[in-house]
This record gives sequence, C-alpha cells and structure tokens, in this order.
Amino acid sequence: MADTEALLACAVGERHVLSGGEIPGEYAGDESLAAVRQAPAFLVRPGATGEVADVVRIAAEARLPVTARGSGTGMSGGCVPRPGGIVVSFERMNRVLDVDTVNHVAVVQPGVTLDTLDSETARHGLCYPVRLGEPTASVGGTIATNAGGMHAVRYGVTRHHVLGVEAVLAFGATVRDGGKYVKTSTGYDLTQLLTGSEGTLALVTEATLRLQPRTAHSTSVLAPFTSVDDVFRAVPPLAGGGLQPAALEYVDLLAMAAITDDKSLALGIPESVRQTALGYLLVVLESNSARRLEEDVEAVAEQLLDLGAADVYVLPAGAGRRLVDARERAFWTAKSAGADDIVDVVVPRGELPGLLAEAHAVADATGSLVTGCGHAGDGNVHLSVFQPDPDRRDEVLRRLFRAGLERGGAVSGEHGIGRAKKAYFRQFEQPAKVELMRSVKHAFDPQGVLNPGVLFD
Repeated sequence: MADTEALLACAVGERHVLSGGEIPGEYAGDESLAAVRQAPAFLVRPGATGEVADVVRIAAEARLPVTARGSGTGMSGGCVPRPGGIVVSFERMNRVLDVDTVNHVAVVQPGVTLDTLDSETARHGLCYPVRLGEPTASVGGTIATNAGGMHAVRYGVTRHHVLGVEAVLAFGATVRDGGKYVKTSTGYDLTQLLTGSEGTLALVTEATLRLQPRTAHSTSVLAPFTSVDDVFRAVPPLAGGGLQPAALEYVDLLAMAAITDDKSLALGIPESVRQTALGYLLVVLESNSARRLEEDVEAVAEQLLDLGAADVYVLPAGAGRRLVDARERAFWTAKSAGADDIVDVVVPRGELPGLLAEAHAVADATGSLVTGCGHAGDGNVHLSVFQPDPDRRDEVLRRLFRAGLERGGAVSGEHGIGRAKKAYFRQFEQPAKVELMRSVKHAFDPQGVLNPGVLFD
C-alpha cells in the first residue's frame, strides 16, 4: 500500500492524495438512502486528463478498484467505493473550457457543477437545459447516470445534449469520441454508450455539450385536481398540444403539503380547494416574448380547466420560482421527513395512473406510506417510501418495480442503478440483456477495476 501511495503521489502530487483516516467521511458514499457507505483506501484528486490516465494505469497494475466521483449528489450509491480501492475525485477538474457561440456548444471538465455552467452560459445568452434538483451536481455525475430533471419534457435528458467525450479506459489509454457536430455515422457511438454507464466502462474527463438559447421570460401555472386520474389524463394534451411546456410536474397531496410547509410557501390557494385537491400539476412556460407568453398562459389555463382542474393559479414570479425550486429539491424534503428510500421508476406517461394506483395499494397492503411527485410529462415519478422495516420495505420496492416493468417501464428513470437498486435490476431485467451488458463491461474493463459492484457484482 505504501508503494501504491507513492506512485499515486508521483502521478498527481503528494498533497492531492489522501489515505486511510485522512479521507473525509463524505467520500464514503453519496445521497442514497439505502446504499451502505464504505471508506476507500485512497482519495486522489487529479488535475488533468493525463493524471487520471496515470492513476487508472497504477490501479490496473495493482488490481485496485477505481470509483469516479463528482459532487456526490447521486441517489443510488453509484459512487460508493470499494474497501481497499481508489476514489478519483474530479473536484479539481472543474473548468468550463469553452463556450462556442457559433456552434452552440460548451466544452467542460467533469467536475464542473451545473450552477457554474449555467452562470457561464448565461453570459452568452445560452443555457445547458439539463436542470436538476441539486444545482451543485457535477456534469460528470449527470453523464454517468444520464440524468433528466424537470425540463426533460421539452429538452430531453442528458444523452440528448452530450455530443462528445474524452475518456480514460481501464488500462489508462485515452480516447475521444464525437465533438462539436450534431450527427455522425462513423462506427459505434461510444459517447452514447458511456452516457449512463455509471463509471463502469471508462472515466469521462471532458465533455462537449449542446446548448440552447436562453429564454427571457417564464411563468409557473399551478392546477389542483380532485382526482389523480384527471391529473394524468390532462398530461398528454398538455405535453403534445403545441405549447411545449418547459416543465410538467405532478405533485401529490402529501408531497405538496410537505413542500409548502417546509419552505413556508404561500401560494394563494383557498383552504376549501386545498382540502379537496388530491393532486397538482405544475406547468412552467417559457418564451422570448412577454406578450406571447401571456397568450400561452391564457391558453394553458383554459385547457387545464377544460381537462378537469378545480382551478388554475398563475403564480407571481417570486412564488413561482420558489415553488419550482422547492419541487426540484423535493428529495431533501422527503429525506428530512424521514423517508427510507426513493424510487424513480419510469413508465410510458399514459401508464402513470395505473402505476400510482398500484403504489397506493402496495402501501396499504404493507402498512407503508408511499408519496411523491415526478416528471409527469415523461412518465418518471419519484416516490418516497416510508417503511422502516427492511423486509417490508424490500417487498414494497419489488412490487413497485414489478408494477413499473409490467406497464412497459424501467427500474430507474434518471438516478441510475448504482448499488442500491442492483438486486432489483438483476431480478427484473431480461437475462439476455443483462448478459449482453456484462459482455460490454468485460470488453471495456476485463479486470473489473472500474466501479465494481455497480450494476454487477
């Protein structure tokens, strides 16, 4: 171990290598409520791609597991290290290298946070539209999980915006794929393969990201419904009606109460309406024209009433921003309330009513509380599970995942599998597909040094 530490110090500099008890506890895991935290043997903070390559080469020769880490805001245990292994933290590789206003792309290092990238692109009238509940999330982490966020209904998820990557492979070689162009038909698309691979195939050290023009005006519209089925029946017409909402979010009764109480939000909804509302739709509209936005808001309000909303509230700018921010950070509200797990199962959006009905049935049958909110526009619900008994909680999770897959969905919509959902992924995914994924993993990483224990044992 002393020889390994010396080699790592030569690669990145002695002050950028910590070992044993010197490593802060935060590097033992992420924000997952279920994954068991574990301390690594070494924490390494490289400052350049060449240093990352040297670290991976040292690890491969010593057969030491390597776990890449961004900001540690993941929710599935994807950056929980292996005992005796190396955590490669990208906190020093945190620069926006280029904002190209001609090609509408940004070139960034993996440790850049979303809020830093947003500040840099704003100076050029552009934006990176992947916006999550935690703005301190790193770009590298969002690429690892193919993160989505509230704006996915209009702009898509991370893989729709990653045009190219530079990555270090398991033996220390560096490759580039893609670039500042929007299409290619030149062999396998390694950029898309690495997006969502959770650090199990390679370590992304640079990314080329597609940017969008930044809109000048936005408004939030909140609609309470007295029937959850009516909430989801309203989603397809709103999502496909031509107005292209920037966000289309579902919030159930309990989640709305928790969010507004936690943030002391006064939304101007009469108590009589609050008492009868079983679910809410939050619609965010954007435009570069204030007049056009006003017209779109009027059209959406009329449409919501026609679709069964009990009323429609066009929120003042301050209240609207605070509600959007609170909705984006709903995980932290659930965590502070004592949630035992978070499920981010995804289904075709037309299947959301059936999934939510099944979730309530499972909660009743197991003596649990299942509540939440989610990206109604793309079928990705985030359910907070309150069930302290591990066996009952396991039953709840299995039944929820089964219900999602039976409705044409998948175990995870945007948080990834990590360690926390690995057993469910292996149980419910097609065996042939899992074995194909194993083959891909072996081709990239035959020694199994990159993030072992994530996705596969």
